Amino acid sequence: MNQENIIGVKNLTKTYGKNRGIIDINLDVHRGEVFGYLGPNGAGKTTTIRLLLDFIRPSSGSATIFGLDTRQSSVAVHRRLGYLPGELAVYSDLTGEEFLKYIANLRGDVDWHFVDGLVKRLEADLKRKLRTLSHGNRQKIGLIQAFMHQPELVMLDEPTTGLDPLMQQEFYRLVEEVKARGGTVFLSSHIIPEVERVCDRVGIIREGRLVAVETIDALKSRAARRLEIHFAGLVDKSIFAALPGIRELKIDNNILSCSIIGSLDTLIKTAARYEVVNVISRETSLEDVFLTYYAEEKKIA
Repeated sequence: MNQENIIGVKNLTKTYGKNRGIIDINLDVHRGEVFGYLGPNGAGKTTTIRLLLDFIRPSSGSATIFGLDTRQSSVAVHRRLGYLPGELAVYSDLTGEEFLKYIANLRGDVDWHFVDGLVKRLEADLKRKLRTLSHGNRQKIGLIQAFMHQPELVMLDEPTTGLDPLMQQEFYRLVEEVKARGGTVFLSSHIIPEVERVCDRVGIIREGRLVAVETIDALKSRAARRLEIHFAGLVDKSIFAALPGIRELKIDNNILSCSIIGSLDTLIKTAARYEVVNVISRETSLEDVFLTYYAEEKKIA
């Protein structure tokens, strides 16, 4: 079954003189999915989002949102999406309520009953001036303006910065509700558990290049898995060292520990030649995947 692309990116590149921005990004985001864009600060996440929103222009390449060219049809695109920047710029002398009403008047067609529900759920203070609010409380106002018109697509740049754990959980519920009604979420983050918690697929960006785009389960299946095997007696280390995918192999006091990429079949069959007392396997996390990709970068460097 063909999936409808909400975001389409082809060879998108942005350079700043001699400085790197992003390089040849190719990416599709499907309707109804939560897509995580994962990388450390400075990897190119915000640059990608700003290009998609036509806040800056690419050096080369192109992008579409809702099938519309993001440069030629930027106004039409913006009407149908919600956006939270990494650094929310606000009119600091306005109260939260005044700011939201200003944004609502610009957008039109905002259901204030829905907005009131968001305010209560996020425990936002709309009576104080924005300049008096902490970063976390300003972030709540930013989330409300991104979700308030129930857009088809929500683009979020580091959305949970400054939120306490309870509000983070409420944010995750908001994301799940967008998906449940058929909307799409593009979420950039450097917080790995956050991406693993809410996203269907993830793109890993490293030094401006997209190095992987997969479902989280598929990525985890290719990551190094930690394994510990306890034997009743001595084993031959060289036999295990020769197995495919084995890394960081150690044997101490008849306990073999290693990381392995790929299938466990050969390792388990080799271990079965000896008397095995116990096997301990740590579940692979998205963080393991992320660290694997950045470890490869260091080796290349």
